[in-house]
Amino acid sequence: MSNPRSASPTERSGPARGADDPAILPASRPGRRGELERLQQLLGYQFRHPALLDLALTHSSVAYEEQTNQDPREDNEQLEFLGDAVLGLVVTDQLFRAYPEFSEGAWTRLRSQFVSRPHLAGVAQAIGLGEFLRVGKGEEKSGGRKKPAILANAVESVIAAVYLDGGMEPAVQLVRTWLLDETMEAVVEAARAGEVGDYKSRLQEYSQAHGLGQPRYQLTSETGPDHRKSFVVEVKLLDPSAVETTVASAGGTRKKHAEQEAARLALQHLRSLQTAEPAAVTDDLGTEKQLRKKKLAGKGK
Repeated sequence: MSNPRSASPTERSGPARGADDPAILPASRPGRRGELERLQQLLGYQFRHPALLDLALTHSSVAYEEQTNQDPREDNEQLEFLGDAVLGLVVTDQLFRAYPEFSEGAWTRLRSQFVSRPHLAGVAQAIGLGEFLRVGKGEEKSGGRKKPAILANAVESVIAAVYLDGGMEPAVQLVRTWLLDETMEAVVEAARAGEVGDYKSRLQEYSQAHGLGQPRYQLTSETGPDHRKSFVVEVKLLDPSAVETTVASAGGTRKKHAEQEAARLALQHLRSLQTAEPAAVTDDLGTEKQLRKKKLAGKGK
């Protein structure tokens, strides 16, 4: 397989070679051409260099198992990095132009919704992107094609591949139709209704108002290469008697994003408990405190 990343950006988007040139797609995968053609129809974009799309769909587990010696390896990790930047720019530009009345803070919070792992994974699942991925045998056995993190990374890689193959215009079009058109207004309306925002501040206000103690955020894991870290954060509540309870945990590509998502899940969990159970009415403050701790113990993951 040729290495599209060894060329400059200009060379990568240059004239396509003949469709039958074996350097475009490896002859060892004869059925791959039909799969990629089908995906291009779903995306609404025809690649001049299908090898870029093939690379975008190649998980690092393939390169690891095949012991590829090329540098950089033949997987989509570098494309993820580029795609993340292109996606962020397109979403920011769209929000800036469509909603000039919003503040910088509101734009930032809205953008985080559209570039979040859950949103990207949902987009991938909607078009069945997992079936087009190339994953190693180990990932295949463990259900790698359905893993949200792998799917989200593949979305970013495909965006980068479109950008390298055709430039910014088709990349913008892909992001808008694939990730924004059907969801942007709904997310914005949720923001206007107060359902999207600074969840950490709202959790603190809620916990203080209900006597649940002070939220504390703890980083429990950090994985992945330097350019694509993944963080998992737990949110805990420390009540006045110094008893700490984990309420929720969440992951993200930035610690701040993971903290916000953990706060959102914690707030959702606490509100569901309040709705499901009537408030404790008792003269025994100790009993009321015990009931509160039992509620918190049902972790909202």
